[in-house]
Amino acid sequence: MDDVFKALSDPNRRRLLDALREVDGQTLTELQRQLPSLTRFGVMRDLRILESAGLLTTRRSGRHKFHYLNAVPIRLIHDRWIRHYQAPLVGAIAAMKKQLEDEDMDRPMHVSEVYIRTTPERLWQAITDPEQTRRYWYGALSHSAWTPGARWTSESEDGEVFLDGEILESDPPRRLVHSFHVVHVADAAAEPPSRLTWQIEPMGATCKLTVTHEEMGSATQEYTSGGWSYILSGLKTLLETGEPLRIGEPEASATGAVRQG
Repeated sequence: MDDVFKALSDPNRRRLLDALREVDGQTLTELQRQLPSLTRFGVMRDLRILESAGLLTTRRSGRHKFHYLNAVPIRLIHDRWIRHYQAPLVGAIAAMKKQLEDEDMDRPMHVSEVYIRTTPERLWQAITDPEQTRRYWYGALSHSAWTPGARWTSESEDGEVFLDGEILESDPPRRLVHSFHVVHVADAAAEPPSRLTWQIEPMGATCKLTVTHEEMGSATQEYTSGGWSYILSGLKTLLETGEPLRIGEPEASATGAVRQG
């Protein structure tokens, strides 16, 4: 956490994070406009510090490099310290994803990274075992045969389906891709399925998990807003401590939906 606090100590870097909170997935040129007093190299330096601290991630699409706010470290700070003071600001910190639609640029709509002290095999099992997803995904059980073409669902213990999809790629314990369709909320259900990618990279005793959620319609984006930071924090806590994340019940009932934290 020291790197996170150090990165947040600089007002220019906080301004960059604010800019990504308002419009996620910006290029260096777009972000430089937020800090006209800094040179391009100065902005690049601050972006590298933020990326090293895990507060943002980058993705390339053609000749463009996009920067995305990664809310997970901030959520972990909240879970470790801020929640004990019941700060009303926390809800706003968790909701850090907002997408700018751009017809000329194909950019993912949500990218999060989290480092978990575990093995790829244990992490894969936690993603695919319904008894484990129940402990960090708002009480929902993820069911699938986990092979390409198989159906994927996220549902309650009594069988009510909230999310539905199809396994598109499965390479255990490294990579899982599936479609993601909200079926129990009318506006989101009317949209085409989005695409969800889980990428696991072993790094010694730790695994880097990158979750990319793309091709979302506006209703699906609104539905998932703020939820991934809660889910990934819960996944990390479960694997590292053996216990679920305990910060009180989500604002909505625990129905297995992404957006309830």
